Amino acid sequence: MPASHTDTPRKLLSSLRRLSDGELVARVKKLAAQERRATALLVAHLAELDTRDVHLRAGYSSLFSYCREVLALSEHEAYNRIEVARAALRFPVVLDLLAAGSVNLTAVRLLAPHLTPENHRTVLESARGKKKVEIEEIVARLSPRPSAPTSLRKVPTARSTGAGAATARSAVIATPSAPALDAPPTNVPAFMPASAPLPGPEPPGKVAPLSPGRYRLQVTLDEATVEKLRLAKDMLRHSLPSGDDAVILDRALTALLNEHARKKFAATEKPRPSRKASSGARHIPAEVRRAVWVRDLGRCAFVGKSGRRCNERAFVEFHHAKPWAVGGEATVENIELRCKGHNDHEARVFFDRGSEKGALPSFASPPALWRRGGNSFQNELPGG
Repeated sequence: MPASHTDTPRKLLSSLRRLSDGELVARVKKLAAQERRATALLVAHLAELDTRDVHLRAGYSSLFSYCREVLALSEHEAYNRIEVARAALRFPVVLDLLAAGSVNLTAVRLLAPHLTPENHRTVLESARGKKKVEIEEIVARLSPRPSAPTSLRKVPTARSTGAGAATARSAVIATPSAPALDAPPTNVPAFMPASAPLPGPEPPGKVAPLSPGRYRLQVTLDEATVEKLRLAKDMLRHSLPSGDDAVILDRALTALLNEHARKKFAATEKPRPSRKASSGARHIPAEVRRAVWVRDLGRCAFVGKSGRRCNERAFVEFHHAKPWAVGGEATVENIELRCKGHNDHEARVFFDRGSEKGALPSFASPPALWRRGGNSFQNELPGG
């Protein structure tokens, strides 16, 4: 095999390992900016291409097919770029925002049907730096949808691959416009040929905003859970004659969170007197965990050099700011919340530095500590 196919990537990776953190970050930022500008240029060219018959003369039935086969774009990439290109023809400011990284392709695609000559600058400005779920909330404000009707129906039987036994499943469907779980979508873009794979239905459990403060949830339940739902309606018939599934779900979640809090933090209406942790004890008292959880808002409290706080909610752990292995105590002042990634990161940084300075006690073996979660008291919290 020619050297150009094998040696060049290896040389590139080898050269990157010699860069300092600052040099590497600077290059990554520069490349990301170049990629955004290239994307904006591609979208602009597709917008012009869409006004001509180039793809038809080349033997392709649609611009979508041309992008897939000639430009080697994935279906999702082609769909996004064509939709955004058509929006850019109407509102050229889209190209400037894409090049600057103020909005991304998905944001423009979702907002495009709701943009008008009067509102497009305000709406696009409100979308700066927003995540997809936040863009969906903007769309819900621009075009509120009616409340989703509650219905309960049986979906097709799913057979297990092992014993071949059939398992009946039921679905709570709450949607005024979305297709059924077993039906193909109807909103296929005009440029997509009939032979192209259709976008699948929304994933089970997706929460979609309908209008400000109101959301739709579509989820598939098994038969036993449906029976529990019906029993809950019967038991609440006097206090909740309507049997509203949304109200029952809210009550069930409230009860679940209250129960989870009692288990995780030993929360009771009449707590026992505080038990002070002995010096060097790894155990974190319940009152400390509760205070830390409330103070850190149930989120990772790691703050980067730029001043950005992580705020991750998933798999959060109690973290000793001064590690337990070197005498850190389980106090409110010394315990903070960390996501698993930042907890492991801080453990590596601390013990690497300590090893270099010879400041670690002999029992504080970094590999052993990392294996059992660094310097944290591993305890998954609500939302984790």
